[in-house]
Amino acid sequence: MTETTFASLGFASTILHALTANGFTKPTPIQEGAIPAGLAGRDVLGIAQTGTGKTAAFALPILQHMAANKLHNRRFATRALILAPTRELATQIEQEFKKFGAGLGLNTVLVVGGVGRMGQVNRMSRGADIVVGTPGRVCDLMNTRNLLIDQCQFFVLDEADRMLDLGFMPDIRKVVAALPARRQSALFSATMPGEITGLAEGLLRDPVRVAIASVSSTPLKITQHVHFVDAGGKRSLLNQLLKDPSFTRAIVFTRTKRGADKVALQLNQEKISSAPMHGNLGQNARQRALDAFKAGEVRVLVATDLAARGIDVNGVSHVVNYELPNEPESYVHRIGRTARNGAEGIAVAFCDSTELPYLNQIEKLTGIKMHVASGIRPAHATPAHKPARHPDLVVRKVKPRRPQYAGAKTTRAA
Repeated sequence: MTETTFASLGFASTILHALTANGFTKPTPIQEGAIPAGLAGRDVLGIAQTGTGKTAAFALPILQHMAANKLHNRRFATRALILAPTRELATQIEQEFKKFGAGLGLNTVLVVGGVGRMGQVNRMSRGADIVVGTPGRVCDLMNTRNLLIDQCQFFVLDEADRMLDLGFMPDIRKVVAALPARRQSALFSATMPGEITGLAEGLLRDPVRVAIASVSSTPLKITQHVHFVDAGGKRSLLNQLLKDPSFTRAIVFTRTKRGADKVALQLNQEKISSAPMHGNLGQNARQRALDAFKAGEVRVLVATDLAARGIDVNGVSHVVNYELPNEPESYVHRIGRTARNGAEGIAVAFCDSTELPYLNQIEKLTGIKMHVASGIRPAHATPAHKPARHPDLVVRKVKPRRPQYAGAKTTRAA
């Protein structure tokens, strides 16, 4: 049986040169399944986790079509639109398009919130071959006609289940309604809840379905350990572990933004270069932290779930769950930040007695009993002091309004 390579898929020499220059020779399973369909003009439904190489699975066929069909772009119009749930992921995708499309002379524009819109409007004024963006800013520019998608030839919806979690479905439906009927589309998602299935049925025409791994599957090359430790002992344990030089590049996960700030501060006080990354930071600050982590200027990135979905950094040696997530699927996504593109990685979990139910749910979902690296597994969980809430949800008590009654007099404030 002939082995599939990028060269055997028939890509243009410019694209093959870019792939080779970046160390890509053999496609991953999601790429091997999706790329031929994309090159043939078919719609694609991809079910795969992050870290499986799905960006190249949809980017490379788009680049190949554009390499073969050079067109003059209309002002404010785009030939391809890729939607991602977070700014970080959108930025990663834009960088991948530029990397694989180097030498093709294509104009790629990043359209995300959290930064000024006028720079993006100015770049769109020349027209774009490819626009990568988040739903909110895309709809914003569509409303002012600074982004026209009525002649868009390619549309990709990435991490659709995450879009659902973040409440982007109304924006996505608005975008889809403005797309032309004649187009090639792809939808990628780690899971397929009912609303995503319905969206796929309305978006895709006779799609090729490529399913690689369910959300319950953890990469085989990740070694998973758990340390049973009191909440008060987590700080010293983390410091001790990070003294090991094998922790060359680590991501530490906390449940809250405040927790991420606190852990990063403590690590820096211990002379362990660290940076926080969470939703309270501006886009520029988050990008600076990610760039410093990629460049090796920062050894540890301390992140929350909401900020970490778009982190795609090769060479992450360890993922540390400083606090276990209260949703077991989040654990799978977290540890997927290591062992990317065929590499090996280590996932470390800290578990205090209140987090035992979370650990039990994770092991049930993945079907893997974690190796106990230290401590003793509690027989029973200790109730937490406060009920679990979404880590970034702020609940405010609202004073009830005074009831009005017949005949009451009201005065208008000056």
